[in-house]
Amino acid sequence: MIGKTKDAGWEIGVSKTVAYPLEQVWEYLSGPGLAAWLGEVSLEPEKGAPYETAEGTVGEVRGYREREKIRLTWRPKDWDHESTVQVGLRPAGPGKTTVVFHQERLTGPEERAAQREHWQAVMKLVVDGLAG
Repeated sequence: MIGKTKDAGWEIGVSKTVAYPLEQVWEYLSGPGLAAWLGEVSLEPEKGAPYETAEGTVGEVRGYREREKIRLTWRPKDWDHESTVQVGLRPAGPGKTTVVFHQERLTGPEERAAQREHWQAVMKLVVDGLAG
């Protein structure tokens, strides 16, 4: 990913293939694992539903496809703008799933670099959480 696109501005993507079936990964990410990637929050699985995490991040659900992806706007309390975050899943062979975090509408290369570190750390939390 080159980092800047015409339509989405600066963006970042982090992906990893994990040795767990898609259904198990989805159940984790849309349930107890929400805290690992989004924060302490209750998320309504419908387009337009607003959310606010215990940490003060706010946004709204833009798309929710069971066992495929969750797309939402994302604005931490210390940001002056919102971005778009998506977590997506795709099968990667028997008993394996590729998890992708994608964020767009970032302000520039510095924020992109910071968010790369953020999503890499989140991915580690997700992998550790799946391992139980």
